[in-house]
Amino acid sequence: MKEGVFPIKRTIQILTAAIFCLFLGGLGVLHILLPDQPFSPVENRNLSQLPTFTVQKLVDGSYTKALETYLEDQFPLRDRWIGLKSRYEYVLGQREFGGVYLCGDRLIAKVVESERAEKNLSFIPRLVEKSDIPVYLSLIPTAAEVWKDRLPAGAASFDQAAYLEKAKALGANWVDMAAALADHAGEEIFYRTDHHWTSLGAYYGYAAFMETIGETPLPLGEKITVSEDFYGTLYSSSGVHWLSPDSIDRYVSDEGITVTAFDGVQETTHDLYVDEFLGKKDKYASFLGGNQPLYTIKNPNAATDQKLLIVRDSYSDAMAPFLARHFSEIRLLDLRYYRTGVAAYAQEMGADMILVCYSVDNFQKDMDAIFLGQ
Repeated sequence: MKEGVFPIKRTIQILTAAIFCLFLGGLGVLHILLPDQPFSPVENRNLSQLPTFTVQKLVDGSYTKALETYLEDQFPLRDRWIGLKSRYEYVLGQREFGGVYLCGDRLIAKVVESERAEKNLSFIPRLVEKSDIPVYLSLIPTAAEVWKDRLPAGAASFDQAAYLEKAKALGANWVDMAAALADHAGEEIFYRTDHHWTSLGAYYGYAAFMETIGETPLPLGEKITVSEDFYGTLYSSSGVHWLSPDSIDRYVSDEGITVTAFDGVQETTHDLYVDEFLGKKDKYASFLGGNQPLYTIKNPNAATDQKLLIVRDSYSDAMAPFLARHFSEIRLLDLRYYRTGVAAYAQEMGADMILVCYSVDNFQKDMDAIFLGQ
């Protein structure tokens, strides 16, 4: 009987090895036949291309490293394999995928404390000291803080509440957007597949700022849904590709409002919303037009003739339409791309006030926050 079993086992082993070799060979053929892809719409990033070979690069190891990255990025049907891997891990009980938690029907980004967290806070008092106009500060808690009760059991996340308490004591006028979001935690204030707040969440942040400066926020207004197929950054990075898409809503008309974008070289002027992005992967960029060093928003019909400087990250893109109804001019300065001393810039533009507004996660790890104190 043993003699009959051995050939069967041996045959199975040979067939398995043959199938595996055919599989690898098929991938190799696909890699040769399929053209290299310059961009991954699922991950929303540029993909590595075949590196140029030189003896020097081979010797110093840079060629081997670049080739490895190229092969990973150009792996045949890569996006599908990433999704399949995440599904397999989900079946095994995993709920964290590449630093993103799957929480029921939504994704929430994990926040890890940066070694720069404390140092970045130290730049705020310097800005207050250098400025002769009011300085307002708001750090926006991410979904991992506002909805921490939705995180998987035992999920690790940076203590954003403790960080906010430290920020309150820095001498700037504190805008408590955290409390505003907590009061509306049962509403759709963050996207399900993206790390940003929604237009609704941005409205509550705007309202908190207006109340802090002694002004009455305008009503939310009528909701206009401009997209129902938005898959955001967390969808891209996690590989969890089986969730339904988000919607993007607007509440403010762009009539009479102009936006001038400065990309570091030249200026371009367009409307408050850039609808061409609604047909692309990064639909959140339809607010203002995506990441740029500097935006200038002008509204000749604004409620006041005041000028506001916002030192910010991309969360402010969704809040800007609400603020544009109050200020005749708003400049949104992104220190990652426009490195300049904030106090001096505010004086140069004739600003009436400064708002420093970042998500907690972006602020605590921002390498360019040093310019706040220069």
